[in-house]
Amino acid sequence: MYVDPTAQEMQHIGSYELPSVQQVESVIEQCRALLFPGYAGPDVDRGSPTALRDIIRARIIELRLALHRQVYRAAHHKRQQSLGRSDLECVECADKADTITDRFLTHLPELRRKVTLDLHAAYESDPAATGVDEILFCYPGTYAITVYRMAHALLREGAVTIPRIMTEAAHRQTGVDIHPGAEIGESFFIDHGTGVVIGETTLIGNRVRVYQGVTLGALSVPQGETRPTPGHRRHPTLEDDVVIYANATILGGQTVIGAGSVIGGNAFVTASVPPGARISGSPRTQR
Repeated sequence: MYVDPTAQEMQHIGSYELPSVQQVESVIEQCRALLFPGYAGPDVDRGSPTALRDIIRARIIELRLALHRQVYRAAHHKRQQSLGRSDLECVECADKADTITDRFLTHLPELRRKVTLDLHAAYESDPAATGVDEILFCYPGTYAITVYRMAHALLREGAVTIPRIMTEAAHRQTGVDIHPGAEIGESFFIDHGTGVVIGETTLIGNRVRVYQGVTLGALSVPQGETRPTPGHRRHPTLEDDVVIYANATILGGQTVIGAGSVIGGNAFVTASVPPGARISGSPRTQR
């Protein structure tokens, strides 16, 4: 079938500004520099606590400016698409971006608390880790979780497109694909990371551990059927203290992995298992 390369949905030339993937990636690093000063972002000179506070304050101002622009561009684009127009500026979108950005910044202390718990979960779960510093420098799963937590906070405040750009940037860098809509509890650890997929409506409890190649996905919608309603549960629930070993696949919005369960490598699970279950790593479907 011939597709017109000039079709409107396939190009955006000579109109308002779109979000920039490169600038969103810069926002990620600015945010990481606030969460992990010294480990991420520019070096911080030793000085008085007052000097450090001044540096943090300046970084927050820089982050707000950069993030606001991208949130605004994404909101503006969605609005113009819905209206079928190409206005160069939008006051309503600017006000919305103000609110989303300012609310996101208030989440930074809580984000720092959560990623600290993730770091300690990685250290406690991996005997190969020599320290939290090695995890910050080297562990792709921890990087992906940190970016997910930023993106999830933005998504909950009403940002569009930018949260997905953020998690896809982490996906490209680490091989870990976490949708920002997933709900992930505290002290989460992904070991090795490569090939992990966590879908949009996944619910994950506290102290969950996942290994490489794990898929928390949706059962396919047969061709020709209606697309699921937005918000409809399509992905599984993992309760507290669950361990999922390498290359296991768990599918479906009604699938619940009970607290303390262990799912073996290469298992294929499409129905719930009770708390404390031990599922064989041989390929199988639980029904």
